[in-house]
Amino acid sequence: MTKDTMIGVDLAKNVFQLHGASMTGHVKFRKKLSRAQFRKFMAEQAPSVVVMEACGGAHCWARQMIKLGHDVKLISPRYVKPFLKRQKNDAADAEAIVDAAQRPEMRFVEIKTEAQQTRAVLFRNREQLVRQRTELTNALRAYLYEYGYIAPQGNPGMSRFTT
Repeated sequence: MTKDTMIGVDLAKNVFQLHGASMTGHVKFRKKLSRAQFRKFMAEQAPSVVVMEACGGAHCWARQMIKLGHDVKLISPRYVKPFLKRQKNDAADAEAIVDAAQRPEMRFVEIKTEAQQTRAVLFRNREQLVRQRTELTNALRAYLYEYGYIAPQGNPGMSRFTT
């Protein structure tokens, strides 16, 4: 079955802006919907091509739209920006998303699975903990130096001060 409608979605925390267009670019609708209204509206839509900027929440919404039978594409925000025709607002963003997605040379972001997102969260949190440990170690080394104690660089050098 061919999908004859492309829906650009500008995701936000509470209100989503939609721009529906034919595959040739003719505007079919513009809508501003709450999260609950968006989910209901998309469930009632015939299978369409749904395009969103790859941002926080986009992968989760993409998986939900796929379950509803839509073909979902995510675009990096940097590829959408050149297609803004007027001042930046949510409605203009949704339209620019559709315009960008209709370009044959457009590159899309792969939709992440929940497992991939979970691994990314764990990796980012571990990185943050390592950075925080390094900051604390360096601060402690500086404080010790003020009292005349010289601690070698790195975490192993601090072990003699923790026992």
